[in-house]
Amino acid sequence: MAWEMLNLIGTVAFAISGAFIAIEEEYDLFGIYILGIVTAFGGGAIRNLLLGIPVSQIWEQGVLFTTAFLVITVVILFPYAVDRGWRRWGQTFDAVGLSAFAIQGALYASQMELGVVALLFAAVLTGCGGGLLRDVLAGRKPLVFRDEIYALWAALAGIVIGFGFDVFTSDIILLALFVLITVLRIYSFLYKWRLPSRNVIRNMTNSP
Repeated sequence: MAWEMLNLIGTVAFAISGAFIAIEEEYDLFGIYILGIVTAFGGGAIRNLLLGIPVSQIWEQGVLFTTAFLVITVVILFPYAVDRGWRRWGQTFDAVGLSAFAIQGALYASQMELGVVALLFAAVLTGCGGGLLRDVLAGRKPLVFRDEIYALWAALAGIVIGFGFDVFTSDIILLALFVLITVLRIYSFLYKWRLPSRNVIRNMTNSP
């Protein structure tokens, strides 16, 4: 139940996120659909490559592809609402997708009985992979590579589930973790939390 819900939430959130950015970049209709689909399913494809799972399994998610297509269509049909909504809710959609897919990726790896390191990478790549591909295709600097705290929250999902998987069999606890990571991501954006950059470290070491 939790697995299916996280898949659905992440797919919808990232499809919307990809479609919003495509509209901002003035892509045509085909480009909007492509960027939305890539954002929604790119992280899962990268995760499957990492874990040695056939990438072709992505194409077996017919319901999710249909859902993503319908969501992107709604975004296209209501451009004015999209423009206002993106400015207000865009980062929230991205945070929801990041949290849902990071947890889903960690659960996927745990089902294969892999170690904590594998869970961490599965969480990061599933949570951030779609957004990374989205930003590259949109010609933007990938959010995951900035000093802004982003991928760290996905890694947190992998670490927490990796060390406490026996606890995270309850849908309620998984939901609580999902909400926590989403809120942390939103707060890190609103309050501009940053990881130290190379320049900051260099200045600290060179200070008298």
